Amino acid sequence: TVFEKTAPEREDDERILSRTAEQRSDLIPGVYEGGLKVWECTYDLLEIIEKDGETFGGKAVLDLGCGAGLLGILALKRGARHIHFQDYNSTVIEQLTVPTVLLNCQEDDDIERVKDGSPPPKKIALGQSQHLSKCRFFSGDWSTFLDLILKTGPQPKYDIIFTSETIYNTAYYPVLHETLHKLLAPGGLVYLATKSHYFGVGGGLHLFESFVEQTGTFSVDHLWDGDEGLQRHVVVLRFKKPEDTGVGPIRDSCQ
Repeated sequence: TVFEKTAPEREDDERILSRTAEQRSDLIPGVYEGGLKVWECTYDLLEIIEKDGETFGGKAVLDLGCGAGLLGILALKRGARHIHFQDYNSTVIEQLTVPTVLLNCQEDDDIERVKDGSPPPKKIALGQSQHLSKCRFFSGDWSTFLDLILKTGPQPKYDIIFTSETIYNTAYYPVLHETLHKLLAPGGLVYLATKSHYFGVGGGLHLFESFVEQTGTFSVDHLWDGDEGLQRHVVVLRFKKPEDTGVGPIRDSCQ
């Protein structure tokens, strides 16, 4: 890849560019979580959003485990109020996510200037981008990210959370579930794109569905199931209603 070929020229304090090249691995658990690669299921979710004509006008969006940030960028282009991008590695955010978002923002800003009759500038400062001003970027594990978000005031809630190819390791399920639970707005949706099974690391959709069912917080609905090759899926999580959990209104037993 371009990143592997240019690794010696890039700032790489985490040494993930050089280490992934040395080990010829897309994943080093606890060190590098695959953010430099756009995984197949991300394209599946992008196609579904495109096909459905989904718009995000006025919505708060989180791209969790964002990598290149393609899902968040699509929401940005379709009118989201603000978009937060999170990835495990700071190198991914700095070397891939921010540049990709910036290029897309500059393209949209240039189009709007042309419509207004203003020539696009040769360079644009980060603070001058109308679209980029809607974005924030975070690096670190989900527990660290969640603690940081919960300390901000007022505490943000996301109408839409995108997460793609993030359930490959069952050890991460509790903190992922907690993050979704605490940050999803009432009535919000989590779009999860994933494979049925991740060989070598053990996770997959069926195991995650079982975990979610045991916690009883979310319902899971399948939007798309691919049956070619290694099976891939796109599902939606939403908070269960009281009737779904078997919990009803409290009745006065003294009547």
